[in-house]
Amino acid sequence: MSITKICCIGAGYVGGPTMAVIAQKCPQIQVTVVDLNQERIAAWNNEDVTTIPIYEPGLAEIVAEARGRNLFFSTDVEKAIDEAEMIFISVNTPTKTYGKGKGMAADLKFIELCARQIAKVAKDNKIVVEKSTLPVRTAEALKSILDHTGNGVQFQILSNPEFLAEGTAVSDLLAPDRILIGGDTTPEGEKAIQSLVAVYANWVAPEKILTTNVWSSELSKLTANAFLAQRISSINAMSELCEKTGADVNEVARAIGMDSRIGPKFLKASVGFGGSCFQKDILNLVYIAKSYGLQEVADYWEQVIIMNDHQKRRFSNKIVQTLYNTVADKKIALLGWAFKKDTNDTRESAAIYVADDLINEEARLTVYDPKVSFSKILSDLDYLESRTPAQNKEHIASAANAYEACQNAHAIAILTEWDEFRSYDWQKIYDSMQKPAFVFDGRNILDADQMKAIGFVYLGIGA
Repeated sequence: MSITKICCIGAGYVGGPTMAVIAQKCPQIQVTVVDLNQERIAAWNNEDVTTIPIYEPGLAEIVAEARGRNLFFSTDVEKAIDEAEMIFISVNTPTKTYGKGKGMAADLKFIELCARQIAKVAKDNKIVVEKSTLPVRTAEALKSILDHTGNGVQFQILSNPEFLAEGTAVSDLLAPDRILIGGDTTPEGEKAIQSLVAVYANWVAPEKILTTNVWSSELSKLTANAFLAQRISSINAMSELCEKTGADVNEVARAIGMDSRIGPKFLKASVGFGGSCFQKDILNLVYIAKSYGLQEVADYWEQVIIMNDHQKRRFSNKIVQTLYNTVADKKIALLGWAFKKDTNDTRESAAIYVADDLINEEARLTVYDPKVSFSKILSDLDYLESRTPAQNKEHIASAANAYEACQNAHAIAILTEWDEFRSYDWQKIYDSMQKPAFVFDGRNILDADQMKAIGFVYLGIGA
């Protein structure tokens, strides 16, 4: 079956960029992205493409090219479902905050709502593609809902996990390491798989498109993220040992990264990993393992999260201890709030938790991030419910630029590795600060010797 109309439910970090690239590379396919959030859809449709709700290098240009030609953003969910031959589900699957599986299991309520709406609206056969990060056996649940609440319509469920990373989403989509598609092994399932293969084949080499059964596809995504997060927590664990022994974690990482069996990627010590996937997926993996009685497996993967949380607490504790065991009423500049550079995504960002710890110590924080708004910063803190929104607002402010943020500050904490931070006039920043002037480099992006030569008390990770 040759696909001519695609609908994607969810205009977020996965759905928006993925559909934009599909539309650009497949001008013969009409792609409609739908979302109930009117404000978000309005932002996607804004004439000024620089205001689209997701910042990714190169994304605005792709949207500008395809939007209005074969890429559309709409709040009319039912119309898009009705017209589409293939429906991607790309809605949020946060970790449950209630009931059974609280704090670990993925919350599938939005997925279920999507399935029920598809079943209600669909009048002809549809291919439904899981694009959100989902636990194993979600496809089974989707199929059950669709088959039992539909109008006699035949549904084929495919798993097509995303492997894009915030900050490099566009390049990841244009030149993926692989595309993974899972589906039923029935003749109908194979046809559905090939329909999606044909879409990606417009720009992805056939040898990079892997097809498998749906369960293997679902679990592959969780496993990939767990392995990557494990590497980060492993090097972060070594960073603490390096600080105690006089070793340099960057030298250790370089040495082991040259081992062909290990490789250099994801060995950058830092204040800790964030993002929407790593923590959520590992917790989901832990929950699945526990549900099957595999306690040792669960304990093994849970340690990755424990280590990451420890690294964030260790960083904020180091700030307090270095500043003579008190940061009360001291101004601390936080450079960066996004969980990594080149994105405005703040989900599970280390900055949120470091800021929360420092506010508990009565510090006065000023934040500068080139792409994250102050309202988002406040909402991230409020979400933790550590204190009232009014109390958060008392302790944190934002600045228009880094120089303003650092003026009269006792210390600077670098929490996101934005490239622009490397190019600042650090002498000028030093001159404007309280003395002694401290820099806590949570991303190891600055030259320690240069910073010390200026006069800073410079403390990185793992050295």
